[in-house]
Amino acid sequence: MAVVADVAAGNLVVVLAMALLLAPLVSSNSEGDALYALRKSLSDPDDVLQSWDPTLVNPCTWFHITCNQDNRVTRVDLGNSNLSGHLVPELGRLEHLQYLELYKNNIQGTIPSEFGNLKSLISLDLYNNNISGVIPPTLGKLKSLVFLRLNDNRLTGQIPRELVKISSLKVVDISYNDLCGTIPTTGPFEHIPLNNFENNPRLEGPELQGLALYDTNC
Repeated sequence: MAVVADVAAGNLVVVLAMALLLAPLVSSNSEGDALYALRKSLSDPDDVLQSWDPTLVNPCTWFHITCNQDNRVTRVDLGNSNLSGHLVPELGRLEHLQYLELYKNNIQGTIPSEFGNLKSLISLDLYNNNISGVIPPTLGKLKSLVFLRLNDNRLTGQIPRELVKISSLKVVDISYNDLCGTIPTTGPFEHIPLNNFENNPRLEGPELQGLALYDTNC
């Protein structure tokens, strides 16, 4: 009986060891699925996404993708790649993503609220596209965010007040959109130059605390 118990215990150790080894692969494959959902939603006339093969164990060998030592995706760099189409909510699964660079394309549609789940994000660069809709208030959950560049799109609505809670935020550029209301002046917005808000015809000047309504002209 002791021999049987020892064999069973040995098998359990092997199973647990295999599970630990496979865990990063499973999560990385999940990240690959999320990125492949993006690929399917985009038109790619220059084949910059040709290497994005969903049958691989993880996406770390794909062009324009950077991973850390644990094979987790930390950077997606598709700036100026002649892409069109839409962003996908599946990107919100990339919990280790630090840089999302999709600037200077022709991406349309809205910014998914699921981007608020990108808890490691440092830089969100979606400028020079054709993105519409509002800036999701969920972006206020991105406590590591330093750079938020959404300029030169077709965004509407107010500047979410949730963004003033991001103490790490250093650069905000939302110029050349169709935003409305007033410009925040507290938190990180205290140091953002006013020209980073210019060319929003319906956007009022800086808010006057207790005097100006946030939804003015919206």
